Amino acid sequence: MSASAGLASFRTEGCDLSMRALGRVLSAETVKLSKRYVWLLILVSPVFAALIGMLASTEGEKMSWDFLLSVMGVMHSMMFLPLLSGLFTAMLCRYEHYSGGWKQLLSLPVSRSSVYLSKFIVAAVLLAAVQVLFLLCLLGVGWWRGAGGPLPWELLLPRIIGGWLATLPLAALQLAVSQAWSSFAAPLALNVSFTLPNILIANSATYGPYYPWVQPMIAMSPYGSDESFGAFNLPLESLMIVVLGSFVLFYAAGMISFQRKAV
Repeated sequence: MSASAGLASFRTEGCDLSMRALGRVLSAETVKLSKRYVWLLILVSPVFAALIGMLASTEGEKMSWDFLLSVMGVMHSMMFLPLLSGLFTAMLCRYEHYSGGWKQLLSLPVSRSSVYLSKFIVAAVLLAAVQVLFLLCLLGVGWWRGAGGPLPWELLLPRIIGGWLATLPLAALQLAVSQAWSSFAAPLALNVSFTLPNILIANSATYGPYYPWVQPMIAMSPYGSDESFGAFNLPLESLMIVVLGSFVLFYAAGMISFQRKAV
């Protein structure tokens, strides 16, 4: 075997080992979550949004999908998604903060980067599940309320996916805070304090697009081209660039902090 072939084989085996290690950590995170009520939290926002959609009044106008997305998505994206991003990450780190859980976890033959990545992946999957259930509730309420016309997938899917992508920087930031602070309540209190001003900051075309907690609301708004909606006139492509930049910054900062974490 040549040197280059041996090096390629070593890299392949190393990659396989890393993937298997990541898979084991992901499996462990799933088992830990199955023992809690975190799965019920996925239902809270979609069910609440469905109730709003069923009770919303159109004031004599015909029900439409953009109206339904607006009324159902406003509280979901403005409050619940940011709050759930913090709650999920805090719960993912809570177990390790008790009884020397970090020492036990990091003593296993897995890298710190795999541990950190696995927790972020689980949080991202939970947030994706929330969005999928919200979409199902939206379709169900639309059918029940008699929303006219064919399903506007070109309207719905970019908003659902965009809302999920815009929540990932928050999950990265909250994961960084949750792994650093042993208190379960402190990261949640911090998240709530930054989420509550959303309703005011969203109306600012200057600050809204750059405020991480309001970005899911902007991404899910069906009125992105209306200049009367403050930050909501920002094109979705431009918003995603801001989201990507903040995600890279928050995830990198959290990973560096976790790599230096003393256990």
